[in-house]
Amino acid sequence: MKNLYVGNLPFSATADDLREAFSRFGTVTRAQIIVDRETGRSRGFGFVEMADGADEAIAQMNGAVFQGRQLTVNEARPREERPRGRERRGYGRRGY
Repeated sequence: MKNLYVGNLPFSATADDLREAFSRFGTVTRAQIIVDRETGRSRGFGFVEMADGADEAIAQMNGAVFQGRQLTVNEARPREERPRGRERRGYGRRGY
């Protein structure tokens, strides 16, 4: 099982579009588009998890044009741990 990073996606692309594009290389077990938490809009990248055929998918799809955009496809790196909790974002003092 390999998880692939797919970057430079058009904002109109859907998870079904990804599944369809990558399924010709092997079995797609999951496809997702990452969306902005606040706006709900696509962030222009996603992930495709493949049971088989991932290496061929990387070779064929990296640099390929998909819905008018040239894709970046490679094996996804493990997600970096980020500190949990609220960060102070410099909104100034709350007291008046």
